[in-house]
Amino acid sequence: MRDQKHRSPLGSGNAAERFAVAGLALGEARRKNREQNWPVILEGKRDRAALETLGFVGPLEVLNRGWDLDRFITYLYETYGTRNIDGGPSICLLMDWDRTGGRLQKSLTQRLESLDVKVCPVLRNQLLKALKPETRVVESLKSFSVELLPFIEQEDPVK
Repeated sequence: MRDQKHRSPLGSGNAAERFAVAGLALGEARRKNREQNWPVILEGKRDRAALETLGFVGPLEVLNRGWDLDRFITYLYETYGTRNIDGGPSICLLMDWDRTGGRLQKSLTQRLESLDVKVCPVLRNQLLKALKPETRVVESLKSFSVELLPFIEQEDPVK
């Protein structure tokens, strides 16, 4: 019990280092999203609002828009193609890192890759490792904006 009273509100381990990792990953994704129109695919509207709070201004596509999965995947394929301008992944999948998000991430990745669409899972994987003690959902990034924005700005300074 005593340990719980004195534990950091940001979870176990070195929270500053973990937030730095998460912020730098978000900064790199924000830069690509803004400069290369690199779309970030999210589960819902609140996830979009969270990334907009963190300064994302490029395409943010929401999965839960009333379309079936086949229509959504076709839309992504037709809109963004199979590769980005430098030959890398054409889209970033950022589903929550809970059980449902994991299933969605896996299903979307398999279906998109079957169409030869290169998908980037790096941002989700880095956020999962860095922020799992604090959160398992994208929408809560909004509540961590004070901690994350200095690191995001370090990676992607917007003038």
